[in-house]
Amino acid sequence: MRVRLKGDAICTLFLLVALCSLLYSQLEHLVPVGNKLPTPKKPSVTPKILPRAPWRPTPAEATVPRPRVTPIVRQTEVANNRVPATTPSPLPDSAFKRYLLNKDNRNFNLLINQPKKCKRTPGGPFLLIAIKSVVEDFDRREIVRKTWGREGLVNGEQIQRVFLLGTPKNRTVLATWETLIHQESQTYRDILLWDFMDTFFNLTLKEIHFLNWAAEFCHNAKFIFKGDADVFVNVENIVDFLERHDPTEDLFVGDIIYNARPIRVRKSKYYIPETMYGLSIYPAYAGGGGFLLSSRTMRKLSRACREVELFPIDDVFLGMCLQRINLKPILHEGFKTFGIVKPSAAPHLQTFDPCFYKDLMVVHSLKVAEIWLMWNLLHSPRLSCTQKKQVKKPFQWKRKAQTTPQGSHL
Repeated sequence: MRVRLKGDAICTLFLLVALCSLLYSQLEHLVPVGNKLPTPKKPSVTPKILPRAPWRPTPAEATVPRPRVTPIVRQTEVANNRVPATTPSPLPDSAFKRYLLNKDNRNFNLLINQPKKCKRTPGGPFLLIAIKSVVEDFDRREIVRKTWGREGLVNGEQIQRVFLLGTPKNRTVLATWETLIHQESQTYRDILLWDFMDTFFNLTLKEIHFLNWAAEFCHNAKFIFKGDADVFVNVENIVDFLERHDPTEDLFVGDIIYNARPIRVRKSKYYIPETMYGLSIYPAYAGGGGFLLSSRTMRKLSRACREVELFPIDDVFLGMCLQRINLKPILHEGFKTFGIVKPSAAPHLQTFDPCFYKDLMVVHSLKVAEIWLMWNLLHSPRLSCTQKKQVKKPFQWKRKAQTTPQGSHL
């Protein structure tokens, strides 16, 4: 009996030892697995944080010559963790990246043309009005047609009009845009539509394509006004001004901006890296609200635009083209491309008074209703700007403490 109990105890002890050994082996197996979880992350994160390896082109890139700005494009991709960390640092946004990738494409098809626009008048129109617009802004085009952009005679001179458009950015939202814009073109015969996407960075494309179109189809126009759809234009004043100039001579007039500096802040809409423009000052250029040019200058600029590298800011690009043909633009006080600024010394003045607009040529940043109202006020027979307006508290400079003897006059 004692022998049997002793054997059972030995078997039980043996089973306990075996069980403990099995548990220990399982624990030993589990611990390394838990420790190995963070280790794969370190090599994958490290190259993204410390990009020190030299750039190596992929097979696709090796066959295509890289443009001058390609390293900048790669920087954006690194910031978004889309490419290996062997590339340099980032660009401001994807829109700018897309511009850089496609900036050398400057020939796009004309989808809607008006080839007879400038042939309706013998000898060509005196003034061609060209307005930058986008497909969805039908209301702005319509208010321009009904107010300052009317075709016909102004002060005895023939006026013609075209709108400059690209294809819309979001074609899915504007599913019927193509049908609508063709119907609008058939109704008014004033739409020019090109096959490039209508974005801020593509405004330069709109500039060069219009100049090429004007040189081909409207070379007999004596003068051209080019501006935005949100401006108010006093066409009578423009015609009066242009009648004193010769269209066969150079002329470029507007709100000229001098000594403007490139903006290096990446978040800015107008950001320009030094690799794209290394100089510290832009050439003189006209504010984009509107400017005038002669037929001779238009033809010169259309040729110069083919020779100047494209630039994402269309106003500055045109200034570069003016510099190319060695033509200095003329500053005119009648062009208010930043709107009418209310004088800080006279806050009681109402800048929307039509008498402020009567002697101006172009005022920028007006709403549709304001353009309609101002045009009707200026053409009202009851408008009178000859009488001085009565002001309750006329502006006076603050006088210092009187130190002069009594009886003397300041």
